[in-house]
Amino acid sequence: MTTITGLETRDARFSLPPGAGSDAVHAAPEYSYAVTRLTTATGLMGTGLALTLGAGNELVCQAITTLGSGLIGMEIETLMSTYGQTFHALANHHQLRWLGPQKGVIQLALASLTNAAFDLWARSRGLPLWQLLLSLTPEQVVALLDLAYLEDALTSTEALEILHTQMNTRALRSTILAQGYPGYDTSAGWFGYDDAHLQDNARSAVDKGFRALKLKVGSAELERDVRRAHLVRAAIGDEVLLMVDANQQWSFPLAIQACKALAAIQPYWVEEPTHPDDVLAHQHLVEAIAPLRVAIGEHVPNAVLFKNYMEAQAVHLVQVDCTRVGGVSEFLTVSLLARKFGLPVVPHVGDMGQIHQHLVLFNHIALGHEALFLEYIPHLRAYFQEPADVRDGVYYTPRQPGSSTQLLD
Repeated sequence: MTTITGLETRDARFSLPPGAGSDAVHAAPEYSYAVTRLTTATGLMGTGLALTLGAGNELVCQAITTLGSGLIGMEIETLMSTYGQTFHALANHHQLRWLGPQKGVIQLALASLTNAAFDLWARSRGLPLWQLLLSLTPEQVVALLDLAYLEDALTSTEALEILHTQMNTRALRSTILAQGYPGYDTSAGWFGYDDAHLQDNARSAVDKGFRALKLKVGSAELERDVRRAHLVRAAIGDEVLLMVDANQQWSFPLAIQACKALAAIQPYWVEEPTHPDDVLAHQHLVEAIAPLRVAIGEHVPNAVLFKNYMEAQAVHLVQVDCTRVGGVSEFLTVSLLARKFGLPVVPHVGDMGQIHQHLVLFNHIALGHEALFLEYIPHLRAYFQEPADVRDGVYYTPRQPGSSTQLLD
């Protein structure tokens, strides 16, 4: 038996090189994790992460301690056998719920706690997280989920049907484990890089094997974005996919103008074009800029808001992040929603891809999602005990037990 005997938090902050991590809204980020450590008497430890950009990280750590105290004394197999119920209880704490619900500091704390529980579960079984998830029956997977407020879009019966239907063709998709999962490079196109640096990075990304990369846009002068987009397109050629990301900087009218101005470089998607809570603006934008595609998810905090985006046909690519929603459990819920609505899942990687390299394998093999690609940001590699193995633009399958989240002390 593996029983949780303690809960620790760590306020982990990491400085970045000049310009790295910058976008139109976040000029000088300090990549930070609100870390949960679930400890046991046997020495096993589960590590969970939630991403912040520095200031306020300590608030999430305080919330983790308050929210997670009830997990102490629980046996991990018992906890995870009905984790959906535990998730619902934590997310709907009768007092803390007032601080959300299911958004902000409390939701980030829930993400860190949940991710720690999944990491401990996988380590207790001696399996990498992807393998543990694939070993579960459809009924066991659904028991991990909280489908409250989603019944109009996804019932437990429908979730089971998706999982059971895909079971018959899993073997065909399991070849991804040997081939590796394609990545795309975000670090080439940070907002603060000058033009020459941008072009050099773009060429370097292609030389490293990436066949897709992302450019940050949202300048005060639209002409700057257009110029830089054309420079990158010229540097990488027409065969490499290029995405643009405004990080919510544009108003709805400006988003229409900017998307049309950037259409000439044939962006594979336009990411976070306007305020992440404004579903109707995204719905109207999708209609106005067709056939350009819209990607959102980095700042969508819960499955209910994702449901609204999907039902409104206001998104083309779902960028759910298990360090922004309530952790692995809610990530799986959103992935099932996306599968029902026929939308691809391309996660945002607040974890720098450490956990998501496991989750995209489950999505592809167990849910039948297309293995499109996974975001790659290398800036924190040196701080992880088991950094993701990314070579030639490909994430190679992790083999160590757990979710690859343990940080170096």
